[in-house]
Amino acid sequence: MNASKLISKATLAIAVAGFFAGTAMAQTATPSAADATYKDIEATLGIVPGFLKAFPASGIPGAWSEFKNLQLSDKTALSPKVKQLMQLSVAAQIPCAYCVHFHTVAAKANGATDEEIKEAVAMSAMTRHWSTVLNGMSIDMASFKREVDTVMRIASERAAKSQ
Repeated sequence: MNASKLISKATLAIAVAGFFAGTAMAQTATPSAADATYKDIEATLGIVPGFLKAFPASGIPGAWSEFKNLQLSDKTALSPKVKQLMQLSVAAQIPCAYCVHFHTVAAKANGATDEEIKEAVAMSAMTRHWSTVLNGMSIDMASFKREVDTVMRIASERAAKSQ
């Protein structure tokens, strides 16, 4: 290979490496992006909670966007109350005391009653209970699916007859 081809390949390799390095840097949040995010958090929540400050600055814009636009939004398919009850149910199963506290308070703030909170937690416990039984006893999945489909078909037929 002649010297000019080697130089061309080396130049191309440097240019490609520079492009990807630049792209990686562009995808990393800049201090100003993190600062703007912290300002938005404070404007939305009144403060920047410690758990959000503890998150890496490079990831806080994306993490906050997800939190704000999915969890806090009332413009999604699920109501804020339903989302908080679901998250409380999951938090109880993880278990995460931080999440249980947050989602209990947030569920109440979104109109959940004490009875709804109890039921959400009991439903998560029931799911864990039956999951333990089904998995522990190695219930055949194909048979299980057929039986569930049959039960749902019968329930649908009975509902249609009662109308």
